[in-house]
Amino acid sequence: MKIIVTPPFTEKQKAALMAAAKNPEELIFCPKEEITEDVIADADVILGNLARPNQAAWAGKLQWIQLNNAGTEGYCEPGVLPEGAVLTNATGAYGLAISEHMIACLFMLRKKLHLYYANQQRREWKNEGHVGVVQKTRVLVIGLGDIGSTFASKMKALGCYTVGIKRHVGAKPDCVEELYGMEELERLLPDMDVVALSLPGNTATRHVLSRERIGLLSSNAIVLNVGRGSAVDTDALSDALYAGKIAGAALDVTDPEPLPADHPLWSAPNALITPHISGGYSLPETLEQIADIFAENLQRFQEGQPLRNVVDMETGYCR
Repeated sequence: MKIIVTPPFTEKQKAALMAAAKNPEELIFCPKEEITEDVIADADVILGNLARPNQAAWAGKLQWIQLNNAGTEGYCEPGVLPEGAVLTNATGAYGLAISEHMIACLFMLRKKLHLYYANQQRREWKNEGHVGVVQKTRVLVIGLGDIGSTFASKMKALGCYTVGIKRHVGAKPDCVEELYGMEELERLLPDMDVVALSLPGNTATRHVLSRERIGLLSSNAIVLNVGRGSAVDTDALSDALYAGKIAGAALDVTDPEPLPADHPLWSAPNALITPHISGGYSLPETLEQIADIFAENLQRFQEGQPLRNVVDMETGYCR
């Protein structure tokens, strides 16, 4: 058996993964940018993302691919994975890093810190007036996976009233005071001070925050998007910011991505844009958590046990 490992693990993390393997010599550590078609074709297991999802079609022997992302775009397309191959993702690794990024952006906008930083660059001593409050505000979290639920828990701890939206409602988690299905979104939007999206990219989630729904938001609303840019109508959001119809937006993802240099959103008032870095490996703990997920799932695979974070190929979500 050949097991390809692509993430940039530290030597300590590599050693832990090798300790989890029954036959450590089967592990081949190779950055995704350097993997050849021959290496992929000979792989039984791939631990980590490939440079391009469609490269997985070269892996005729593939039994299982473990992504180092929570997102699964490209890997669920018909014909990409061999028939019978299992896809798992790294749900559980990104909640800490991304939720803290979201909170930092929210406070920056509410307290107008972005304006004061701009003033600082101009050496301008200027009072920007009233600021907003975070405590006791109403926060709508669309998507209650690891990232959404971690963010909701922290906002609740800060004294906010949290409301969640899920595809399948089920039992209400402790991180939210109320839980609804997507069919209630338009009713909920006008009363929300924060709308946070952490959704995967697929046809069902495209423009969840459409032009019409953005039009329902209050002038105090701040939009946070850390899932996939396609969940928000980018042009409509830009228009709302320029018109002052919403209080602000913090986007770690855009549609398209990268955002073209001439897109008006770059200069939109009260917009914070980061280049899809809230997750990744900016926080070292994230890579540590990915390594732990890989090691646990490798042990499960070798022992014939159910894998953690198996992805539904129809929806792109974990089952």
